[in-house]
Amino acid sequence: MELIAYSDADWCGDKQDRKGISGYLFKFLNAPISWCAKKQPVVALSTYESEYIAGCMVACQTVWLENILKEMEIEVSGPIALFIDNKSAISLAINPVLHGRSKHIEAKFHFLREKVNKGALQIVHCSTELQLADIFTKPLKVERFIKLRSLIGMKEVET
Repeated sequence: MELIAYSDADWCGDKQDRKGISGYLFKFLNAPISWCAKKQPVVALSTYESEYIAGCMVACQTVWLENILKEMEIEVSGPIALFIDNKSAISLAINPVLHGRSKHIEAKFHFLREKVNKGALQIVHCSTELQLADIFTKPLKVERFIKLRSLIGMKEVET
């Protein structure tokens, strides 16, 4: 009963207001159960900050999904693995020593760090090639789109 999450961001994805796009995908028993692509509420000052904000979005969704599964009497083996492809964002979530470079980040985004410190989330680095949430955050070449679509578990249906 494993719940895993993928989180990604496109820094300054909107060329008008320079806000990034966050994307995530949750898989339960290797099937996609929840996904989202959403404009970030603030302008991030760097790629790692944008990825960190996207990770916080996943931390919030994790709480909701755990409660839903608990109501259905489904026990999730924890901690939940969160796959992020940005090492600086991972360091910020794990190591509060980086606080000096992250003082400007709104406090609500440090919810991710809290979940990691409590052991509810385990952040795992994944290569960009295996980042399934990429499909939600940026335009992709056809070959990459088809590969990610297959890895997510979606299939093309002929009509």
